[in-house]
Amino acid sequence: MSSRKIALVTGGSRGLGKNMAIAIAKKNIDVVITYHTNKSAAEEVVTEIEKNGVTATALPFDAENINALDQFKNEFLNTLQKKFNTDKFDFLINNAGIGINAPIAETTEEQFDTLMNIHFKGVYFLTQKLLPSLSNGGGIVNISSGLARFSGPGYSAYAAMKGAIETFTRYLAKELGERKIKANTVAPGAIETDFGGGAVRDIKQYNDYVSSATALGRAGLPDDIGGVVAFLCTQDAGWINAQRIEVSGGMNI
Repeated sequence: MSSRKIALVTGGSRGLGKNMAIAIAKKNIDVVITYHTNKSAAEEVVTEIEKNGVTATALPFDAENINALDQFKNEFLNTLQKKFNTDKFDFLINNAGIGINAPIAETTEEQFDTLMNIHFKGVYFLTQKLLPSLSNGGGIVNISSGLARFSGPGYSAYAAMKGAIETFTRYLAKELGERKIKANTVAPGAIETDFGGGAVRDIKQYNDYVSSATALGRAGLPDDIGGVVAFLCTQDAGWINAQRIEVSGGMNI
């Protein structure tokens, strides 16, 4: 049995999650990633992760489908046994997400429910279901957004869910303290990925606006985020708990 720790990164097949998973692997931590539909992309990430000399695997996961959480939990625990010869894991990275941009006046109940299920309800109950399998002394990293601190028109529902996640994270830290499990939030600023249709990456006017609003003078890149999440999975971060760590280059300060 490997003595390495194990991290679960939801939404780890692309974007920020992919970067987080690779960065965590570079800390000599085994990694399980989830993907929604693109199995081949996930397998490419697994191959890249394993170049770091750790073990990795990918599981399908529909973050929106609350009714399927028990099925995913069972598949994950089965994978821990078969692939890693253990029934415990050490770090839960709740990263899976989507972006929906709609003004308050035009946001539909369906859009609201989709965002709530993926970004808050799903995170809450996946975490709850996996807590018995999370090792004492481990850690939880929930992904929020700079939009929970400052406002970007069209993101009211998305940002509200992220605000809920930040509160939830503090409660996790409080209630899990006796098990020495740490819980923190990482809040990226605007990042050049395919998130939200790739607007920050692909629309020059939007990228220019983000750059002008950021103290360090550019939009964020995936490489700016993964290392921070990986750091929170190390003993160097052992005394960081219940914190919101914004990684935005100083956006809207």
